[in-house]
Amino acid sequence: MKLDKIKKAYVIGIKGSGVIAMVEILHSMGIEISGSDTKEKFFTDSILKRLGIKYIEGFNEKNIPNDIDLVIYSTAYNESNNPEFKLAKEKGMVMMSYPEILAKMFNEKYGLAVCGTHGKTTTAAWLAHTLKTAGADPSAVIGSKVSNWGGNALAGKGEYFVAETDEYQNKLDLYHPKGVIFTSCDWDHPDYFQNFEEYKKAFENFVKKIPKTGFLVVWGDSVDTLEVAKQASLKVLKYGFNEENDIQIKLVDSRIKDEIAQKLEVDREEMQIFRVFHGNQLLGKFEIKLFGKHNVLNATAAITACYLLNIDMKKVAEGIRDFEGTARRFEYIGQRNGAVLIDDYGHHPEEIKATLSAARQKYPEKNIWAVFHPHTFTRTKALLEEFAQSFDDADHVMILDIYGSAREIQGGVHSEDLVNLINKYNRQKAEYVPKIPEAVEILKDKITSSDVVISIGAGNGWEVVEKLKEK
Repeated sequence: MKLDKIKKAYVIGIKGSGVIAMVEILHSMGIEISGSDTKEKFFTDSILKRLGIKYIEGFNEKNIPNDIDLVIYSTAYNESNNPEFKLAKEKGMVMMSYPEILAKMFNEKYGLAVCGTHGKTTTAAWLAHTLKTAGADPSAVIGSKVSNWGGNALAGKGEYFVAETDEYQNKLDLYHPKGVIFTSCDWDHPDYFQNFEEYKKAFENFVKKIPKTGFLVVWGDSVDTLEVAKQASLKVLKYGFNEENDIQIKLVDSRIKDEIAQKLEVDREEMQIFRVFHGNQLLGKFEIKLFGKHNVLNATAAITACYLLNIDMKKVAEGIRDFEGTARRFEYIGQRNGAVLIDDYGHHPEEIKATLSAARQKYPEKNIWAVFHPHTFTRTKALLEEFAQSFDDADHVMILDIYGSAREIQGGVHSEDLVNLINKYNRQKAEYVPKIPEAVEILKDKITSSDVVISIGAGNGWEVVEKLKEK
């Protein structure tokens, strides 16, 4: 089906963080969109309201209009768990999954895919924003709201299409990229990939598809990412801190950082500054507003892709510097009794470590409260030991009940198992707090200006800091 032939589309699971970006692009094309989702509130509710898109909370087969051309659905739903999906299939309506329609848009342009276990949202958004700043007018679909845009998508007229591409359920098979950034590789989605080798295979098959005229940008400080990269028979540039990398990062010393901060009239603690080299060639000196070593890597991945696309490095530096980040990625929410409130989407042990390391870097003298909402039973069970050792940079840890999402109802592990294991390594550091209102009640009068509270997880644990925020 050609997208320009669609006049009306109905979306099952319209509040999905990736789905909403695709909805924005289709809406910009003049397609009339409606849809449905659960009653849970997400950041996407405000985007739907801004776009003026009508949606229904709750799934019912009566919701689907009779005069639509296409039913688009989130892959969280199928005929056994969603009455709307079942009806559409029984009636023979034209149906496409969100990844299928995204891949269709992506493959029709010069597709730039950002993949990996961690960092793909921020890196993809950073790349798209930098290309936009440089005047390339890209299209983009990002899995979270980008602060600079106020939404998830860019509907550009240029040749580039930047997509955050998801490995879950082997969705990577749908894409035919011209260029790829591969950020990281740690076993995830154990409900689909039975082991790490199977998980890596998905990325190996993906990089094999890049044409010889394309490129692969890969994090070079990891044995596993380099092992995957060996499958690519084209131009590969490795980036990272190690000297063996093609693109090497060098952090500036304190004196230079002070001079730059003074020149830009910003607090030196509100920025990271580094130089990027290709061999002996200096590509530029870059400043970023985001914290953590992982964000220096994310920025450098975007810089490297722009370098390979022959984008002016002065424009690249401007775009890199101006990027404000994405929603739910170490996002400042507000304060309570002087305590700083932050929200982060991290739902894998390595992501939690990176988030808390950034928090410790930014707030070295404060007490850090981590309120973690484990996401899916299979991930929690498979990586329980790794999760238990992810909270070293937190002073106090609250573990909420596991968020099963649409995929699961229950499954062989409990949040108390994680609490017990954390406390095995760090006595009395963690406590089990089943529900969000309970966590809010415990924290609301306890926290002061000496504290930082970070809600962490892919579910709705963000409600903790939102409810704590002083209006």
